[in-house]
Amino acid sequence: MQDPFTGRPTCLQGRQLPSGTDQIALLDGYRRRLEALDRLGAAALRCGGRRASESYLFLPEDVVSLLRLAGSEWAEFHEAIQAFRLWVPLLSLDLFGFPNDSDQPLEESNPRLRHVGSGVEAWAFADAQNSIYKFYRPRVESAQIGATFHFQLGENVLVQAESCPGSYRDLFEKLRVIHMLDGMPAELLGVTREGILVAKQTGGLALPADADVSGLEPQRLIPIPSRFLCADRKHPRLAFIDGDPWLVADTHNRNVVRDDKGCLRIIDLVAAPLPVDLLERIPQFLDWIDRKRHNPTASLLGEARDEEL
Repeated sequence: MQDPFTGRPTCLQGRQLPSGTDQIALLDGYRRRLEALDRLGAAALRCGGRRASESYLFLPEDVVSLLRLAGSEWAEFHEAIQAFRLWVPLLSLDLFGFPNDSDQPLEESNPRLRHVGSGVEAWAFADAQNSIYKFYRPRVESAQIGATFHFQLGENVLVQAESCPGSYRDLFEKLRVIHMLDGMPAELLGVTREGILVAKQTGGLALPADADVSGLEPQRLIPIPSRFLCADRKHPRLAFIDGDPWLVADTHNRNVVRDDKGCLRIIDLVAAPLPVDLLERIPQFLDWIDRKRHNPTASLLGEARDEEL
């Protein structure tokens, strides 16, 4: 089927979960997007760009077409942009029914999309089939987008994790991590000329305001003891993504919904890989992570050897 706004193929419609084959294809798409993004970032650096800005992700087409005429490195940059746009095309907000003559087009509903929520990172809208469209806005002052974690050694706890603005790569990774944790599947539709990243997600039913989701999937999202880590987002948990330890947090009741079969599914979170260099300085934390990798129900402290007693 085709997405009603972009006209491109889609496997998401309303609250119906995509098939297993389609979900595998979605995850493979994220891998390919990340590869294309890394290739583009490397090409930008060779041409004197700054990875922190990432404004090259949404350069106008007339500018892109001139790059191949500026020399070999610029031609490689042009090719990298073209390859990236196969996976993350350049979009216009008016495709989604937003007016071109408004200074704040995403602040309210339009005839084709119903506003259902907004937060620090994104605006969320629903279409007539209850598919969710999320518009992730970059921060004007820094051109950063989404959220990730910054880690440092703390005084009263071993690791202090503080949420902070992220990069486009962090946002790509977050959508992939949500899917890998059996959250709601999402497609990355593209990026607008303003740098707004547009994603489409399967719709779900909101939870009551007093819903308790603190015990969400303890076998897969393992609560991290406060003696090891303190985060400024709720429910800090350990998750293994491709075998690597990640901090996953902010899975409160507004970021969890029920799917069409009544199962709880995460729709948003804040996540980042735990830094290896920091973990190597905290043997107890590293040991706990290793034991949880092999047995999610392992105790807080490992068994002591006789010579340690």
